[in-house]
Amino acid sequence: MDRFRELETFLAVAEAGAFNAAARRLRLSPPAVTRLVTGLEERLGVQLFTRTTRRVALTEAGARLREDAQRILVELEEAETTATGARAVPRGHLSLTAPLLFGQRVVAPILRAYLDAHPDMTASALFLDRNVSLLDEGLDLAVRIGELQDSSLVARRVGAVRLMVIASPAYVARHGRPENLADLAAHRIIFPSTIDQRPAWTFSRDGRQQTQRLAPTLSLNTLEAAIAAAEEGWGLTRVLSYQVADALAAGRLVELLTDQEDRTLPVHLLHAEGRRAAAKIHSFMDFAAERLRGESARMLAR
Repeated sequence: MDRFRELETFLAVAEAGAFNAAARRLRLSPPAVTRLVTGLEERLGVQLFTRTTRRVALTEAGARLREDAQRILVELEEAETTATGARAVPRGHLSLTAPLLFGQRVVAPILRAYLDAHPDMTASALFLDRNVSLLDEGLDLAVRIGELQDSSLVARRVGAVRLMVIASPAYVARHGRPENLADLAAHRIIFPSTIDQRPAWTFSRDGRQQTQRLAPTLSLNTLEAAIAAAEEGWGLTRVLSYQVADALAAGRLVELLTDQEDRTLPVHLLHAEGRRAAAKIHSFMDFAAERLRGESARMLAR
């Protein structure tokens, strides 16, 4: 039995907290993961996990082994890198997730360019307006917008976006610009419920927040529909900067109430594999970070 494979599998279970999640991450069957961990326990003569029907937890012996195993595998990777003189060429399959519109408009072109640069790679993407677990879904990477909640993931900040109120020039010509939040009551509000389910918008300026209750004229459950209605001059709405960057640049939309909001929302690339991340993850992180920062600067420009 490959002792390093045992250690790698043991660490995956320890980090995922479940055999099934570790199996998806390692692309092994759950019985194979169980056999590897059980074989390691039998060889060492100790129990490494306490098992329940829903989750596993490290025993005291398992916690000690986890620390040593992480160090051993990092040293092995460093030794192999030194022997080859460079990081391994990325090969295999890369899977990632991102918010729907950000994925379609920003991440997908970057992913295509990455595959062009690395012909030994294939990739798949899951674009959804909800956060999915990398371990549970067997994904390598995630792009997240907003403050991070899960500290167990390795994160690299690659930019920021901001909230903005927008309308078409034709709408502004007919109805005028709102000068303050109270003026919103006199305007047609297109409410994109995927951003905020409550009929209210919270604005932040100089660290102070103000919530404005709304009486939407039209509520829509997709951002594309809300943006299209705004472009047609039907009313005003609130979106994230990346969602309308092209329309703003082309003059189809204009930004309103710019003095009411100055906060930005961070954009991060995340993975769950720590320093032992595969070459494909390191290479995509490096490849995408520079391009995402460039896109972020364009989307934050007023």
